[in-house]
Amino acid sequence: MSDILERILDTKREEIAQARQRTSLAALRDSAASQTPSRNFSAALLSRQAAGQPAVIAEIKRASPSKGLLRAHFDPAGIARSYAAHGAACLSVLTDRDYFQGSTEALVEARAACELPVLRKDFIIDEYQVVEARAMGADCILLIVAALDPVHMRELEAQAYELGLAVLVESHDRGELAQALTLRTPLIGINNRNLRTFETRIDTTLDLMADIDASRMVITESGIHRRADVECLFGAGVPAFLVGEAFMRAEDPGKALEQLFDPVTG
Repeated sequence: MSDILERILDTKREEIAQARQRTSLAALRDSAASQTPSRNFSAALLSRQAAGQPAVIAEIKRASPSKGLLRAHFDPAGIARSYAAHGAACLSVLTDRDYFQGSTEALVEARAACELPVLRKDFIIDEYQVVEARAMGADCILLIVAALDPVHMRELEAQAYELGLAVLVESHDRGELAQALTLRTPLIGINNRNLRTFETRIDTTLDLMADIDASRMVITESGIHRRADVECLFGAGVPAFLVGEAFMRAEDPGKALEQLFDPVTG
């Protein structure tokens, strides 16, 4: 079976090397320092949890390796405005070019179109990408346990915090979750999709969430398509959801979000 994650990471290493040749890390740091202050990603989620509402990180992505093209007419700014108008707590924007048809421009356009905090959704494996995330205006980065060794992951988290970025750490099984919980971040993502095979099962979140104490926030990711999925997970105590594909296929992504989540009570 082909290892999709390793292929993506090989591509990412080449991409970073090319980016370093175009723009030095020092120049990138200058650009990051010139950005307006980051928006509080964690607080946006916690406020929804405190109100007893699902905290939705609504994703903007044009394509995926497993499903191909999701949205032919791709307007990041319009999608962001729709999400903001229909109840999203935060945004997630894919910036990976080769596998998700994402871009820096998509994140910049989405963030400028609304007041929501924005996660840079990418395969972060290098300090350069952390600085790059702040330089493009992101408020949060994703760290994927399956893509990083524990020491490097903690270093990247520390670099993110130095730049004022929140960190969402993502795991896929109990061993990865134990590593994720060594980080300082309260944002603990459980991806129901196995990034090595791209198979999805929402029971992954239900199986692992008992290992996470109340000082952290569980964020379930991937495979959430039906109202029954939301009610099952929210009813089990999952406070936050990262959803993209279900919305990207809809004519109006924000309305699709509202239909899936509002009102849901525990």
